[in-house]
Amino acid sequence: MPLILPANTLSTGGFSVANSCRFDSASQDQLSRDTVSATDAEKFTLSVWLKRSELADYAGACRFYQGYLDGDNRLYMQFDTSDKLFIYGATGGTAEIHWQSARIFRDTAAWYHLVFQADSTDGTQADRMKAYVNNELIVSWSKTSSPNQNFDWGNQIAQTNGNLNISGENSGSEIFDGYMAEVCFIDGLALPPTSFGEYDSENSPTIWKPKDVSGLTFGNNGFYLDFEDSANLGNDANGGTDFTEDNLTSIDQATDTPTNNFATANPLIRNDYIQYSEGNLNIYYTNSTYWRSTISTIGASLGKWFAEFNVSAVGGEVGVGICDVSTLTQVSSDDYMGKVTDNVGYIVSGNIYKEASIEQGSLATYTTDDIIGVAMDLDNNTVQFYKNGSTIGTTTSLTANKTYAFGVSGVNNARVLWNLGSPSYSESGGNSDGNGYGNFSMAVPSGHFCLNTKNLAEYG
Repeated sequence: MPLILPANTLSTGGFSVANSCRFDSASQDQLSRDTVSATDAEKFTLSVWLKRSELADYAGACRFYQGYLDGDNRLYMQFDTSDKLFIYGATGGTAEIHWQSARIFRDTAAWYHLVFQADSTDGTQADRMKAYVNNELIVSWSKTSSPNQNFDWGNQIAQTNGNLNISGENSGSEIFDGYMAEVCFIDGLALPPTSFGEYDSENSPTIWKPKDVSGLTFGNNGFYLDFEDSANLGNDANGGTDFTEDNLTSIDQATDTPTNNFATANPLIRNDYIQYSEGNLNIYYTNSTYWRSTISTIGASLGKWFAEFNVSAVGGEVGVGICDVSTLTQVSSDDYMGKVTDNVGYIVSGNIYKEASIEQGSLATYTTDDIIGVAMDLDNNTVQFYKNGSTIGTTTSLTANKTYAFGVSGVNNARVLWNLGSPSYSESGGNSDGNGYGNFSMAVPSGHFCLNTKNLAEYG
């Protein structure tokens, strides 16, 4: 499973990305538009920053770009059913490119930067399409076919049928599930990743981060999606034709970005009897008698952190709390939050459990539509719970020198909506932390912050 804290997203300075777009495969979220004649049908570049949510285990193939004229003339990039990067392009029914990477992409905690550089005029066949991840050229592929010299990509990048898609494909299946930011398409130029990103010299030469792309030449069919207009997520910030939003609304604008990575629920902890959706922030526990638990992708060992959990449906039962990440093996068994060592959970019955014993009992119960707040103070090794803004019980002591993450347990049709600062549901509270991050129902307790990488760099 991925690192709890993705180290390649701790950048604090330089260019800042304000927003991303959250795509949900179950809702068939995607963007589509027509295009015009290409500036240069032999050259293009696609750059996209993305963070995956559902993996192939449940979502199947996840397509994040497609140009589709018809079944014989199309180009798409996706993560396939083995979570490998897959590029396919055909013209006249003949495959021009058919590549599958050796590398798998299963990290749901970190942002990837993918760049696809196409230049069919290149004299070396293997160099007519190049793909990079975080500025590293992907060199290990299984290749069935590669582009012929001077191949015309026109049928793949110039569409008049509304089937140039960001996320998904024309039949509505194989939809991307996760977050995208800073999506750029350059028509007529084959550009390197350094046109879209740079190393952060302020923090570490190994941190790859976005940079300002406003000075690039985008060409006739180029576009720049920055997702900063929540009322028009398909807006082309370069001034070209906007995309049509299919099933996307303003709530799908997120503040989880490659320059400030927010925690979400981690599907690699446990996914049987759990369904993850809406960027791993909508967690449903299927019809089962077995407790299942999941925790946040980011944990901390220092600092003060706050999160809210909207109980959309109690189902059989729900437990909200925190988890010592060293107990992941135990958490992934049939346990409720608060049962195993150094875990604390507030259960719907009104009891706070710590290590399988009732730490505090006969407290306020909670039910559907209640919001449970959790304030985790790792400087003083305590945790405090809240129900709809009111304090529940007293603070519970924690073991020092541990790394803790937020966690939720559920059973039998329970559903919990996570709010770790960038909620997937409409929240009118408008309460942010001291750095201006987050949108919470209740006022954030003094000195507590959202669990994101900018806050971690300062306080964690």
